[in-house]
Amino acid sequence: MKVIAINGSPHKEGNTYQALMAVGHVLEANQIEFELIHVGNKVVRGCLACGGCARKKDEKCTNTSDEVNEWIHKMKEADGILLGSPVYYAGIAGTMKCFLDRAFCVAGNNGSFFRNKVGASIVTLRRSGGSSTYDSLNHYLTFSEMILATSNYWNIAHGAIQGEVLKDDEGIQIMEILGRKVVWLLQMREQTKASLQEPELPQKIKTNFIR
Repeated sequence: MKVIAINGSPHKEGNTYQALMAVGHVLEANQIEFELIHVGNKVVRGCLACGGCARKKDEKCTNTSDEVNEWIHKMKEADGILLGSPVYYAGIAGTMKCFLDRAFCVAGNNGSFFRNKVGASIVTLRRSGGSSTYDSLNHYLTFSEMILATSNYWNIAHGAIQGEVLKDDEGIQIMEILGRKVVWLLQMREQTKASLQEPELPQKIKTNFIR
């Protein structure tokens, strides 16, 4: 089994990285492969709402100027996905938001291939805006019908300067408990594959408020 973690921070080994790795260490200790993809320091354009991924059904974004399609493929092949972002103005960091819009749009328009994977969101910040950013990240996971892993508090850890999040004892405990919950959910999912059929994926009904 494998989990892909998306680091949406511009800092390579900043607080978001440290929080994701706190989860990753637990996964690796339980023989689950863990790979971290650093998205936040790349140049990633936002979704253009062109509808190309829905028309072509090739599991790709039509914008091929960056690494987004490579990352989407890795997420598709994984059993679990972690989304990590610092807080920018009480919201998701800009580059991360651009990536998530495109990745989850492609997945949703190509058979909902993130559906029933285990997912979790992780947020790091100096002071405020953690809950709203955490909620925003979870919107992607819940919209995609993923299995949401939780901890004993919201998955938020505090720190200002690089590495300071490691001094947030409660925050690190939250990440470690989250890691154990991800392991448990992945193991349950794996062990029930042969005996339990996944819920049917019906044709989505779409209605507009104004016609």
